[in-house]
Amino acid sequence: MLSIKKGFTLIELLIVVVIIGILAAIAIPKFANTKEKAYLAAMKSDLRNLVTAEEAYFSEGSLYGTVSATGGAAATGNLAGVYSTSTGVTVVATPQAGLSFAALATHTATTKTCYINVGTGLREGEPICPGSQPDLWTRRGPGEHTPGPRCFCARSSS
Repeated sequence: MLSIKKGFTLIELLIVVVIIGILAAIAIPKFANTKEKAYLAAMKSDLRNLVTAEEAYFSEGSLYGTVSATGGAAATGNLAGVYSTSTGVTVVATPQAGLSFAALATHTATTKTCYINVGTGLREGEPICPGSQPDLWTRRGPGEHTPGPRCFCARSSS
């Protein structure tokens, strides 16, 4: 009498494990990059919302206000009660003589920062995240990068 054995051989199982490993090696970095893009999008969105709140404040008093908002909590400063940020995002805006302002956004889950300038003539009202798109860096000397005037850019170490 012949016995029939059912199941997979060791080679077949190893091939499946290798294929799953290759797929995971491809998918995990793409997922991490997607999360980084989501954090940058949250910071940009909060900066655009800040511009809306600042313009409303400006239309009433002809001056831009100060604001500091952290991680979904209500803002402090002139825009308290009007502006708040997404979870994990911190935004600080500083008016320049009340006629223009620059704002910096950071996120707890990434080291990248975004900023926005209004009334300065530099890419008016466009959120900029250095390293994720063309930005305002200018080369001043060998290896030394400095931001454009009136922006909250962090110095680059490269």
